[in-house]
Amino acid sequence: IEQLQKSWNSLIYAFFKPTPEVSYMNQWQCHKFACMAKGCKHRVQCFLDKGDAGSTRNMIKHVKSCWGEEVYKQVTKIKNLKDTQELVKTYQELGSIDAAFKKQGGGKICYSHQQHTRTETKDCGFKSLMKTGRLEYYLPSRSTISRDVCLVFANCQQQMAKMMREYKGQLSFATDAWTSPNHKAFVAVSVHLEHSGKLLCIILDIVEVAAVSAFRKFTSTGTKTK
Repeated sequence: IEQLQKSWNSLIYAFFKPTPEVSYMNQWQCHKFACMAKGCKHRVQCFLDKGDAGSTRNMIKHVKSCWGEEVYKQVTKIKNLKDTQELVKTYQELGSIDAAFKKQGGGKICYSHQQHTRTETKDCGFKSLMKTGRLEYYLPSRSTISRDVCLVFANCQQQMAKMMREYKGQLSFATDAWTSPNHKAFVAVSVHLEHSGKLLCIILDIVEVAAVSAFRKFTSTGTKTK
């Protein structure tokens, strides 16, 4: 195995444990590479006695489905196996590809992933669906999700307020009103600005109109007032 490891230069090996398990399938010798993702027990089989012994196609396919397409793209941009292994190791420790890149001094980040907490949901149907084939996977409770969403919303609200207060140009505000299929009227407030050479349109709030105007009452009933 030590001799073969010298030829394993593909970046995809960074997602698997460095030493594979030697096994035999129907008298065919193969290496079983264990995925390093948390909670994943999958092993990719690479047969040694076939023409595609050095192929990493199945390994790439598993990494994209297990780690995610974006994580695979970001990590494999490094173009160096040793640095890629260090990045994957840091990602395993911190649970965030963003934090891993910052620690390793990587480039632009466009993806972040955090493992779920160990609090399980109360919805038995949803729990059964999500845990099918991966019983060791943990799901957050509804209260945990509600708390995290409120926290994210509050943080985003603060960041948006800070950005608009410190904006040196002009902010353009707009409103839009519509009626939903259930006959509820809504009004949205948005802000338009230029940021880093790009036009941004951000929804600030959406409110339901509690009462219709007297004019609409007049037009809908067909009555006239003096």
